[in-house]
Amino acid sequence: MTSVVFVHGTGVRAKSYEKSLARVVSGLGRVRADIRVVRCFWGEEHGASLGLDGASIPARSKNRGAGGDEVLDEDDPLAVWALLEVDPLAELREFAEAAKARRGGGGRAGFAPGRPDPWQAVADTARGLSLEAVTDGGGSLDELVADLAPHLGPAGGRVAREISRTLGGTPPADGIEAIAARAVYALAVQRAEGPHGDEEPLAVDGADRDTVVGALTDQLGGAGRGGFMAGAAKGVAVRALNSYLSPLSSLAHTFRGGITEGAVPASGDILRYQVRGAGVRAAIRAAVRDAVASGDGPVVLLAHSLGGIACVDLLAEPDPPAGVELLVTVGSQAPFLYELDALTALRRGEPLPGAFPRWINVHDEQDLLGFVGEKVFPGRITDLRVNTRQPFPRAHTSYFAHRRLYELLAPELPA
Repeated sequence: MTSVVFVHGTGVRAKSYEKSLARVVSGLGRVRADIRVVRCFWGEEHGASLGLDGASIPARSKNRGAGGDEVLDEDDPLAVWALLEVDPLAELREFAEAAKARRGGGGRAGFAPGRPDPWQAVADTARGLSLEAVTDGGGSLDELVADLAPHLGPAGGRVAREISRTLGGTPPADGIEAIAARAVYALAVQRAEGPHGDEEPLAVDGADRDTVVGALTDQLGGAGRGGFMAGAAKGVAVRALNSYLSPLSSLAHTFRGGITEGAVPASGDILRYQVRGAGVRAAIRAAVRDAVASGDGPVVLLAHSLGGIACVDLLAEPDPPAGVELLVTVGSQAPFLYELDALTALRRGEPLPGAFPRWINVHDEQDLLGFVGEKVFPGRITDLRVNTRQPFPRAHTSYFAHRRLYELLAPELPA
């Protein structure tokens, strides 16, 4: 039986590793029943932490502030999702402003007594949204639904209150269904990740996200499914992005302490690996040794992000672990670090050792931390591109929720 040793990347701790491991077990199990997944969790022992309780983080002065002028393209759906990562209700509020502008900026145009308010019907529907009928038979979509289901009611209630507050008593306008559905989804994701964020962002395949949003849109009335934005919604994203991205730098300064502490696992692991990486490589070596000892088949290293760098360094050492027939790096920076001459065991210009195993490198073009290697190591590495349909940085953490990844890997894994 083939053993796949799953090596996590930067910033991962126990809770998020278990989630990722479960996704890998489920994903590989659907395409190759003969696969045994082996743990390799190094984050707790060899990951970074603030050993002096953040004593190095400066306090923000009262006069400090900064602005920005970054603008994203309204025609790019990822621009909207990037906006909703920042503020799940921003698009809905901009929709209300656009509706007011179309009727000349006047106040609410009330309805005749006894006439039902169409916005109240939308708000009532938002409160009762459900994902009970959304399933893919035990795959990544079911995992996403399970993560979101406990938070759908509160998210729908929040969106309903916003609709009533900003649109109640005004004439109907096209496009609210899809916008409200995206707001409910974004709020539910935010709640699922907790008040301070999980150890890493919730891993979501873009196709699963679109299925969930489509189901919510259908329940809200189904309008606006043909395009990403329609009617009054056109132009909402770019206005909101102009409004919301500009103050982000100032907010970052305001909350620098919390942001820095929250970023330590991700950025700190990378820095610590550069000078203390031997411990991570030893953990991987031990996992491979155990897999070889307890199995009767080939061993595959499946490594994400920094884990891929550590695996390349380990396999390029003079005494690499025996038994590894395939290396699969996912969203990894190993080719980039080689080009920078920043790998530990392999200098720029040196070829991969002759005994280095077959290497498959998976990347998503939206993942700014994923790199390609075919031109870096000609004839020694195969690049596979996937499309999780997620904006960065979520694209970097969503590989193992992406069904296509396992379909591509299935025929590549040794028997």
